[in-house]
Formats: sequence, C-alpha cells, structure tokens
Amino acid sequence: MKFLTGLMFFALSVILQYIWIKIQRHIHLTQQQKWYGINIDNEIKAATPSMGGVVFLLLGVLALALNHSWEGLLFWSLPVLSGLIGFIDDWLKFRTHTSEGFRSLAKLKVQLLVCAVWVAAVFMSGRLGLWPGVWDAGGWLAVPLAFLMTAGTINAVNITDGLDGLAGGSFIISLGAMLFLLHVNDFNSIVIIELFCMVSGFLFFNLRPAKTFMGDTGSHFLGGALAALCVMNGRTMAIIPAGFIFIVEMLSSAIQIFTIRRLNKRVFLMAPLHHHYQKKGLDETAVTLRFWLVHAVGAVLIGLMLTGL
Repeated sequence: MKFLTGLMFFALSVILQYIWIKIQRHIHLTQQQKWYGINIDNEIKAATPSMGGVVFLLLGVLALALNHSWEGLLFWSLPVLSGLIGFIDDWLKFRTHTSEGFRSLAKLKVQLLVCAVWVAAVFMSGRLGLWPGVWDAGGWLAVPLAFLMTAGTINAVNITDGLDGLAGGSFIISLGAMLFLLHVNDFNSIVIIELFCMVSGFLFFNLRPAKTFMGDTGSHFLGGALAALCVMNGRTMAIIPAGFIFIVEMLSSAIQIFTIRRLNKRVFLMAPLHHHYQKKGLDETAVTLRFWLVHAVGAVLIGLMLTGL
C-alpha cells in the first residue's frame, strides 16, 4: 500500500509539474529578479517558471483527501495554509511584475496568526512537547517555543530557496533524518513517503539547470511540513537537526542585517550564506552539493546528541 502510494505521488508530481511548467511558460508566469540580488544568470532565472510549489498544494490536498482523519487534517493544514500565504506572495509578484509581493510585515503577521492557531490546536490535542524526557506536553516552554520554531522554520526554508535544487534537496535530507528522530508509526511513515515523492518529482525539474522554481508557495509549504512533522509528534526540538542548514541560512541573514544596521559592517559578501559563496566565485552546483553535505552531517551529529538525552 505504501509502495503504491509513493509511486502514485511521484508519478503525479512529475506529470503535474511537467504540465504546470508548460502552462507557466505559456502565460509567462516567471519572477522578476531582485535588483539587489546575486546578479548571476539573471536572464536565465528570470525566464524560468517560478511557482512549482502550486503542485505541492494540489498534492497536499490530495493527501488530506486520502487520509481525512483528524490527525491528517491537523498535519496537512499547516503546510497547505503556509503554502497559500506563499502563493499570495508569488501571485502578487507576477501581477505587479516586480520582485516584491506580499508586504513583509503583513506576511509575517499572517504567518504568526496561522502558526499560533495551529500550535494551539496541537496543544489542545495533547500532542505538544519539546522532546521525550526533556519537556513533555504541558511544559511551560513547549507552547512558545513550538510557536517560534514553527514560524521560524517556514521562513528559514524560504530564505534557503535561492539555488537550483538547494531547498528541495535539503528537505529530502531532512525527511531522511526524520526516520531516526521520530517514532515512525503508520501515519508518520505514509506522510514521509508522500512528501518524499512529491518533492522528488519537483527536483526532477529543479536540479541545475532548473526548469522550474518552487517559489514562496513551495518553500512555505515545505517549511510548514517540516515543522508539522516535528511539533505534532511532541518533538519540537527535532527541528534543530532536521532543519540544520535552514537554520544556518536564517542565522546568516540575521547576522548580516544586525551587523549592517548596528555596526555598519558586513560579515558576509552577501546573505543568506549560499550567496556569500557564489560571490566568492564558487559554482552554483558546487555550493548546493556542499550545503547538502553539511546539512546531512549536521543532522546526523545533532540528531545523535539529541537522541542521547
């Protein structure tokens, strides 16, 4: 059953992405490149369809329809709602023909509202916890930390999505880490299989040279899925190893903003960190592969420390 489900999701992901790429090219659904961006391969990237994450939304709704239990609704509601926030951002960029869509503060407010309601629902279901034996459900730190880490994960994946295959491939590694960090029951295993196959189908077209990008729709969806897997299983702290490279990327951006505004200095040539290495002249594929490797090592080492608690 799980094999057939995985095969179906992979096949649908590939087929739907292929069709959606054709549609996006026909209606010129691409994204304007930021004037303050990396300025490498701008013409190629500006012509690449930029809303591949729409297929994630469709397959997420399908997954919910196949498992319309309370557990399924609780899980899939976060990535789907997060993906819809990203979709609004992507669509506004397309309609206005600019690189700026949903205003940052307004988008953050909606994200925080969605995360707050979702974490409250998980808490009410009795599932919320940081890590077994550390702070179980009901611990006074569990709710605010789950809230902050859920919102942070969604934005961290979004920040990481800047190179061909980087965010999608890193998410695949995160799913591999989940097999060791979570109690893999029937529900978790089928969700991991569905996510693995839908993202693998996307990567079929997203590896360099990318024929499509996931956009904010996709990065928000994947961030929500990663957070939901950890938080719903009472293992919010699993986000640290499973989302290692995403956290590193978000911290690099935070450090850069702080030092520029407070010290009038730059720590990196450009943030987030993957652009720093591009500025140093490293090939995009080389950066992606090294980041995947660092992510895998970080997930394993921190995961071993965490499971030893």
